[in-house]
Amino acid sequence: MFGLNVKIAEKFSIDDQVVLFHGSCLDLLKDIPDKSIQLIVTSPPYNIGKEYEKKLKIEIYIKQQAEVIKECVRVLSDTGSICWQVGNYVNNGAIIPLDTILYPIFHDLNLVMRNRIVWHFEHGLHCSRRFSGRYETIIWFTRKTKEYVFNLDPVRVPQKYPSKKYFKGPKAGQYSCNPLGKNPGDVWDIPNVKSNHVEKTEHPCQFPVELIERLVLSMTNEGEWVFDPFLGTGTSIIAAIRHNRRGAGAETEKKYIDIARDRIQKAIDGTLRTRPMSKPKYDPKSSNNKLTISPWNKKEEEFKQLRLLEDQGEYHCENS
Repeated sequence: MFGLNVKIAEKFSIDDQVVLFHGSCLDLLKDIPDKSIQLIVTSPPYNIGKEYEKKLKIEIYIKQQAEVIKECVRVLSDTGSICWQVGNYVNNGAIIPLDTILYPIFHDLNLVMRNRIVWHFEHGLHCSRRFSGRYETIIWFTRKTKEYVFNLDPVRVPQKYPSKKYFKGPKAGQYSCNPLGKNPGDVWDIPNVKSNHVEKTEHPCQFPVELIERLVLSMTNEGEWVFDPFLGTGTSIIAAIRHNRRGAGAETEKKYIDIARDRIQKAIDGTLRTRPMSKPKYDPKSSNNKLTISPWNKKEEEFKQLRLLEDQGEYHCENS
């Protein structure tokens, strides 16, 4: 799709390639035909009082989510998937995992959970009265069918021991690893979008393109629709069009619509900077980042360096 004259439509049509709707997702969903969407993926508001959401009583929040989820199930194809990426609701210091309270909604709509994926990341708010939160979850549902789309090969990751062989049985001596890589499992260690991330915008809870790319590649085929009811700055559409899928989404905040339109257009043009899926996580120690040296142990570090130089014969003390 890169470099093509793709129009960013403002209302849904099954023949379009990109739809960016300014308004409620329920209004957009009214125009989407039954069973026409292959992948519904989103990170809805967590009801924690961010600038773009009004904190609600948890009962009202669940009711609103149920209304959206019901409509999403209506437009989901028979072989499609719904991926709801959520964190925790915090009430007076008490943690309530949102995936646990949303699960019954999907179950009651006759969907099957295929995975509860843990997304682990390194950076976030630092807590002083509990352990700092460093993960969120993606709950993945399909209809009750064995025919749902799941393409493992495009999202395989490098083998840890590619030369490993079977040590017994009829395949003894043969390589035991898949040459295309291994299954990434259900714990994904992907950097979240913070201040120094190449994809950072002013949105406070933006998720990385590579997180959604893994879902798009594994749960859809080229030309199929990906829909995000809470689009934010356009990440789900970007992940879709980067891999020749169609993308649609709704967002109520005008400033995020403007950011999303700019990012999507750059993705269409092939000029949007994103963190590549294949890029390993940054290791500050192996990169000799000086910030990895603790200032509280600085004297000990300097002493170790002196001893090392002495052992190498590069540092000599002379008697006075």
